Amino acid sequence: MTGTPPGSPLRVGLVGYGLAGSVFHAPLIATTEGLTLDTVVTSNAERQEQARTEYPGVRVAATPDELFERAGDLDLIVIASPNKTHVPLATAALKSGLPVVVDKPVAGTAAEARELAALADERGLLLSVFQNRRWDNDFLTLRRLLAEGELGDVWRFESRFERWRPQPKGGWRESGDPAEIGGLLYDLGSHVVDQALVLFGPAASVYAESDIRRPGAETDDDTFIALTHANGVRSHLYVSATTAQLGPRFRVLGSQAGYVKYGLDPQEAALRDGQRPSQSADWGTEPESLWGRVGSGESPLTGGGRPLRTLPGDYPAYYAAIAAALRDGAPNPVTALEAAAALDVLAAARRSARDGVTVTL
Repeated sequence: MTGTPPGSPLRVGLVGYGLAGSVFHAPLIATTEGLTLDTVVTSNAERQEQARTEYPGVRVAATPDELFERAGDLDLIVIASPNKTHVPLATAALKSGLPVVVDKPVAGTAAEARELAALADERGLLLSVFQNRRWDNDFLTLRRLLAEGELGDVWRFESRFERWRPQPKGGWRESGDPAEIGGLLYDLGSHVVDQALVLFGPAASVYAESDIRRPGAETDDDTFIALTHANGVRSHLYVSATTAQLGPRFRVLGSQAGYVKYGLDPQEAALRDGQRPSQSADWGTEPESLWGRVGSGESPLTGGGRPLRTLPGDYPAYYAAIAAALRDGAPNPVTALEAAAALDVLAAARRSARDGVTVTL
């Protein structure tokens, strides 16, 4: 840590001001008590002006090197740049003596993630991964249901992160160059796999099907992953840009009851619309019409059970936990080793889909 006086906000440097940086990280950092957005790094002139407009007084730098030269003026680096830059930039930040938050996926391989974790431990620095979907409204609701035992023994967990985007958008996220670490397996797959591991523990085996469906697409846009967890739970995970009719976000089947939930957490849409957590007393809440159902039954219209109020989503909790970890030594909300375990699963899924085999971990 640097010499920021006690009680003063921790100064944050944000590398990258595209979707991740401008929509997710910057607003959450700027509205977290104990943090201040000090510097935004982007070489794009329009995004530089956008940052200055949205955060008056923020410093702007064109390159990460300009940020690292001022390492002594900062308390945390957040890396929200393209996936292929995560490892080199996180390495440079840690070697500059700065704690780091990295957007997911933290790296292209589990080995790289573990090397970063070892470097952070060696330097005595925080290294955290931004797995914001752990604070989705439906995920928080499901965790409470499981903790209360209302579903009994869970037999199968179905999780879908589906979209209908019949035309590729291009850009590095849809690039076929392996160096870009693009495609849905490592993008949305990072979320659904992380959630499954948090809920049900390590995976013992992985089977996957991965396709390129859309004309002109270069990398996977329709992928299915089946996990068998060490405790016997089976997770069926779907990520797709080719879904003309969306399935439930979650369907969880247990020995006593099930839980079905449609629709995405509202926080991303709110952030895209320019809303801020500090400006809303009902941040992360959704209308009753979107609540899930818990219970049992065979009604073709409702699926049986009763409506269950969805807990509010809480993305601000991630950066609040980061501030507490840096100030007070509180736990790291998402460790690089947890992210490495998810990357083990993603690599196994890629191998399974390529070779048509089930991979044992």
